[in-house]
Amino acid sequence: MSEGIKEIQHTLIEALVLVILVVFIFLQGWRATLIPLLAVPVSLVGTFMLFPVFGFSINTLSLFGLVLAIGLVVDDAIVVVEAVEHHIEKGLSPKDATLKAMEEVTGPVIAIAVILAAVFVPTAFIPGITGQLYQQFAVTIAISVIISAFNALTLSPALCALLLKPKVKGTGLVQKFYDWFNRGFGRITMGYVGVCRFAIRKSFLSLVFLFGAAVAAGFFGKIVPAGFLPDEDQGYVYAGIQLPDASSLQRTSEIARQAEEIIMATPGVKYATTVVGFSMLSQVQNTYSAFFFITLKDWAERKAPEEQYTAIKEALTKKLGALPGAIGFAFPPPAIPGVGTSGGATFILEDRAGKDVAFLAENTAKFIEAAKKRPELVGVSTTFRPTVPQIFVDVDRDQVLKQGVNVSDVYKTLQRFLGSGFINYFNQFGRQWQVYLQAEGDYRTIIENIGQFYVRNAKGETVPLSALTSIRRISGPEFTMRYNMYRSAQINASGAPGVSSEQVMRALEAVFAETMPKEMGYDYMGMSFQEQKAQQGISPMVIFGFSLLCVFLILAAQYESWSLPFSVLLGTPIAVAGAFAALLLRGQENNVYAQIGLVMLIGLAAKNAILIVEFAKMEAEKGKLSLIEATLEGARLRLRPILMTSFAFILGCVPLAIASGAGAISRQVMGSTVIGGMLAASFIAIFIIPVTFYVVEKLNHKGEGPPPGAGDPMPKAAEGGQHA
Repeated sequence: MSEGIKEIQHTLIEALVLVILVVFIFLQGWRATLIPLLAVPVSLVGTFMLFPVFGFSINTLSLFGLVLAIGLVVDDAIVVVEAVEHHIEKGLSPKDATLKAMEEVTGPVIAIAVILAAVFVPTAFIPGITGQLYQQFAVTIAISVIISAFNALTLSPALCALLLKPKVKGTGLVQKFYDWFNRGFGRITMGYVGVCRFAIRKSFLSLVFLFGAAVAAGFFGKIVPAGFLPDEDQGYVYAGIQLPDASSLQRTSEIARQAEEIIMATPGVKYATTVVGFSMLSQVQNTYSAFFFITLKDWAERKAPEEQYTAIKEALTKKLGALPGAIGFAFPPPAIPGVGTSGGATFILEDRAGKDVAFLAENTAKFIEAAKKRPELVGVSTTFRPTVPQIFVDVDRDQVLKQGVNVSDVYKTLQRFLGSGFINYFNQFGRQWQVYLQAEGDYRTIIENIGQFYVRNAKGETVPLSALTSIRRISGPEFTMRYNMYRSAQINASGAPGVSSEQVMRALEAVFAETMPKEMGYDYMGMSFQEQKAQQGISPMVIFGFSLLCVFLILAAQYESWSLPFSVLLGTPIAVAGAFAALLLRGQENNVYAQIGLVMLIGLAAKNAILIVEFAKMEAEKGKLSLIEATLEGARLRLRPILMTSFAFILGCVPLAIASGAGAISRQVMGSTVIGGMLAASFIAIFIIPVTFYVVEKLNHKGEGPPPGAGDPMPKAAEGGQHA
């Protein structure tokens, strides 16, 4: 956990450096760059201060939120600074420019902050582990964004009035870079407005494209493997060996030493701790099992491909599986320590008819045989051992009565000598000692020696146990597992490379449906049980839908319109399609971290749309421009802050997407989701937002006649791109 937090701290610093770079390139001055950057410590420190109020700690989830928040908390300040600089370039003084800019951007800043916070409101009602994962992340983002908005409406305007000045053009290399950048951005702006003009002219085709993006989002969402929590490199891995039933502890110890040599010779392994006579999977002590806690080398030391977590696991399973006289395998620890004993799927076969052990044994063997044939499954095994050789001592109660012996004394004598029994404590040498009674090992290895143990009858005479008992050799289970009160067999399985945990569970359920009679049932345990509860509870689609509804209602209140929010939210499917496409391209699964990123994308996609729609609406309400002109003017004016905030966020998330070390997979999944979604929102959806605004407004005023200037010729694209 500490190593994972350290890795996220490094990611935090990398994200901050990249955000500084983007802001400096776009704002082109240290004064303008300083103002958004001051929002970062203010927002993050303010978020930390409120953690105790909500009972949160600094952990991987809250730090995830802070990494993403770095790209978000500068957004509001960037919008303010960009608007102020735009008016300074028009000739206003810094103070007047600030006042003018705040008249324009106060509404969008408030709307963006409220939406980014409110988009997570539905997650507060999710129960269980899934809810905890969502809520810590959600509260971190919401607090930081709200503090950022407050900062942008108070501190940032004051700093703008104090620090910003009209720019003086220099002559050095830096100025040449700025000139080159501004010329290029001017051409991009002209091209963008031209494409938007064409898209509005072909509104029907644009809406068809939007519908196609929604279909693509649904299609990608179905083919991306679904999961719960990723199998992370936590710096350690488990292994186990199992010898033939009733093997001696000495023999198990010998094989365990051979396994230790194999483990220590595996690249990437630091050391191993062996527990002989214990099975981690079944939590049962026996003589024929051994468990290995394998600690891996530090993440920084494991650079080679064969030293990576998955490669180590596969190598250990292959080598341990070749051990003569034992079954060996490696298995992952649970994704959340304490929830179950291992990663992968833990499937419970239940005898719900209450039949004998042989019935459960027969069906378990049939199930295991069929499951091993499934290509999705690897490492299929069971802890159920139904045929362990045993010795049954049958006490002859009639003979016990005839001899005048108390039957409880017979059982106690058997227990004390053949097993062991606690007698009392005694004090010696300043310490307290325990006294146990047990026969010497030589007298316990041969059951026929039972005649050497005696019990007293009512007359005080000694009677050998051989006169009161009979011995027979049988086979049966060494322990019986009961789950939900049914006799059960625990089955562990992992997914083949590229197979998600949900696909593993579906495969096991399919095997059950194909092979098991109606008297059998199944259930899950550990992390699999939590995943099943999450699937049966509130689905990600419902969460996503309620988040959209929250944003819609807030936008409706903000704009006092039921139609305008549609122009903001209709671009969301494009962002979702981009997120799923990124997961698909990187071979990642749609797990809890991806779902958190998808919910966040609703707010992020709406942020871009709000900047365009708000300014287009303001221009249209002035009455000087037609609806088309107002729409294109809003798009032109807001392109720079949209791209600036988007690039700041995307580059701030790059360290997540390329993360390595402890907890890297969850960071990669979340990074891929938000980067893929924001790339789609920033490079595709921004061409559709003007179309949706124009179409929605046109339909909204349909009963009142055509919108003003609806038939006017399209305006020419404005030239230049410097803070226009």
